[in-house]
This record gives sequence, C-alpha cells and structure tokens, in this order.
Amino acid sequence: MSLSSLAATPGLPPFFTYQAGQLTVEDVPLQTLARQHGTPLFVYSKAALLAALAAYQRGLAGRQYQICYAMKANPTLAIVQTLVQAGCGLDIVSGGELERALAVGADPAKVVFSGVGKTRTEMRRALDVGIDCFNVESRAEIDVLNQVALEMGLRAPVSLRVNPNVDPQTHPYISTGLKHNKFGIAQAQVLASYRHASACAGLRVLGIDCHIGSQITQVEPYLDALERVLDLIELIEAAGIPLPQINFGGGLGIAYHDETPPAADELWQRLLQRMDARGHGGRKILVEPGRSLVGNAGVCVTEVLYEKPGDPKNFLIVDAAMNDLPRPALYQAFHQIVALAPREQAPSNWEVVGPVCESGDWLGRERTLAAQTGDWLAVLSAGAYCTSMASNYNTRGRAAEVLVDGACATLIRARETAADQLRLESLLPSAQG
Repeated sequence: MSLSSLAATPGLPPFFTYQAGQLTVEDVPLQTLARQHGTPLFVYSKAALLAALAAYQRGLAGRQYQICYAMKANPTLAIVQTLVQAGCGLDIVSGGELERALAVGADPAKVVFSGVGKTRTEMRRALDVGIDCFNVESRAEIDVLNQVALEMGLRAPVSLRVNPNVDPQTHPYISTGLKHNKFGIAQAQVLASYRHASACAGLRVLGIDCHIGSQITQVEPYLDALERVLDLIELIEAAGIPLPQINFGGGLGIAYHDETPPAADELWQRLLQRMDARGHGGRKILVEPGRSLVGNAGVCVTEVLYEKPGDPKNFLIVDAAMNDLPRPALYQAFHQIVALAPREQAPSNWEVVGPVCESGDWLGRERTLAAQTGDWLAVLSAGAYCTSMASNYNTRGRAAEVLVDGACATLIRARETAADQLRLESLLPSAQG
C-alpha cells in the first residue's frame, strides 16, 4: 500500500491504518515493533512529520519566512534532525535544548531562544555560537542580556515578546497570552521597553514576538492577537524603532478527540490576508510550531498487564504510566486508545490506568474496549509533550522510541535501564572505624 493512500484513515491520525486486522504505521505493523522492542514504546511516522511541516511551508510560500520547530514538544534527536533536514530552524527554551540543536547539526543562525528565565550562562553560550535571536520577556532580562553581550564585545539580536491579553480558549495551564500569565511584556509597557532596548549598546532590536498559548483550535484568537501586534508595530515604528520581522509563535492544536483545528496552510492564508490588508505583508515571518508538527505523528504502545473488574469501575492496568505519558494526569487530557489487533468480542467499559503508585496515574477514563491481558493497545496522538515531559518516578526507565520511514523502522532511543538512572548518583562513604 502506498503512503499516499494511508494519509487519511477515518478515526486514526494520518499514516496510521489497520491492515489485515493490525494497526500499522506506514508499512510496519505496530505489533512487530512491540515484540522487537518491548513496551511501553513510542513510535513515530516520518511521513506524518514531513506532511505536517509541508502544510506550513505551503501556507507561507512566496513570503520571507522561517519555521522554527519548538523543541520542547519533542526533543528526541532523530525527530529534531528530521525536521532540520527538511528546512526547519529551531525554537529553544534552555541551554540543554541548544546543545541538542547543535548535536543534530542545526544552523545556529536559524535558532531562536525563548523562555522567561534565561541564565547568564545560557546567554553566553547562545551568543558564542551565534543564534538568530533572543525572544526577550522582561525589562530585567533586557538589562542582563545587554550586560552579557557587552562583556563579550557583541550585540545580541532581540525580539521583545509582548503579551497581547488574548484568550486562546485552551486549557489554562497552556494559555500564555493573557495578562495574568507569566509570559511576555504587558501592552502598557511595550513602547517604553522597546525604547529602552533600542538604547542598549549591547542589543540589536530585530522584531516583535507573540505566543498566546498551545492546543489552539480556532482561527479567531490568532486574528485577534495579530491585530493587537500590528497595532503595537505601528506604535513602535512611529517612535523611530524599525521592526523588520514578526515572530508569531506557535500553538496550533491537533485533533486528539473531536477537535477540528484549522490546517496550518489555511490558518496562514487567513493571517497573511490580514497582514497584507494592513500593509505589513512584506515583513519576515517567524513561526514556532511544536505540537502541530509532531503530536499526531506518534503513538505510545502499551501492554495490558491485568484486568481488574470492580464496582463501580473496571480497571485495565497497562504497563505505560503517567511518567511515560503525563498529559492526562497533568491536563486531564484526552488521548484516543485503540487495540493493535481488535478482538471480535463484546467490548467493556474500562478505566485505563498505569502501575505507578498515584491515583492520578490514568491514561483514559470510561473507554469502551475489547481487550484482555496480554493485548497491546496504542495511545494515539502521543508525539508531543509525552516523552519530553517523561520522568523516572517510581524509578521507572524512560520508554524506547522508534521512527518509521516506509518499511524501515529505526530505534532512535534505547530503553532506559536502572543502571542508566543510577549512573549519576553516589552512595555516602562508608563510616570509618
């Protein structure tokens, strides 16, 4: 079966389909990978990654633009490498992510550094390798970055992140553009902050930055934010400070359940129309997608360990847990859960839970599944904010990861062992007699 025929299977993410009764990613049955690598196991489709990126590239075609993948969504080296090789720059939020960017051969001149709490050490390293831009989030950060740059005899390129006070209509934990959020500079302080930054000898002001949240499924919050940012650009440039580029962040949502987010090319068609209408279409555009590139490209495969019928709930205990896939426990997030090889039997209603010693360790509530001990299940849409937020709680090793490209499956992260976890720890010296 050709990959093009797999791109739109109802009820499943693109490039995941049932073939001969088995859930398959591109041309590889997930059961084959579960047998080979064990579970929990994260599996990604390279074709899905590139198809999601292509939608942004179509939407921005003909413009001066740079797509910077937001590494925090999934920083696994091979995932980042795949997107970099397809033309992506990178949006980083830590010194560690910068080192990952350099490890995959990313061009530092296509790296932007976001985040509210950059340290002096991180600033020095980013300046030393020559990143494209710092997205600066406060007056205090402006002063520290200016000082660091002057000490190094450099000028740091900056965009100031503004807080447009726009409701992205998403979960409050992933809303970033409201005035009570910790991110960005409040509108009332923007002009004074730009005047201050432009007067700093160690800074070079490049543009303006805005990011209103994550898992946004409607066009209207973006349009609202764009109008407010364009108003600010006109105000700032009227004060004699040119802003040749606009960084519009990321945050576009994906379909986890019944959401219908706009396609990236459709979203950008609408945004560019508005920019053109207001005379700003010639600016360089930076975007920082994360979830919308990788979220639906990955699944988490897990084995059913035990069936535990009860009153009032039945529990299906699996070997994946909140340390592997924390979104349900953290955000009460919904992920579809399906069988790798569906059984022809009457389904039951289950709470799908993990083995971690927390009542919050659940992957799905009230799921109708025909499953038995020893079956494998797939937690869908697990490519973003799962492995990136995984932990070693209960001294559980992080899961293995596999990238599928057609009929080829490559192990891109080995399963973490107890020895891996213990390596950096030390026992106290023995008491001397």
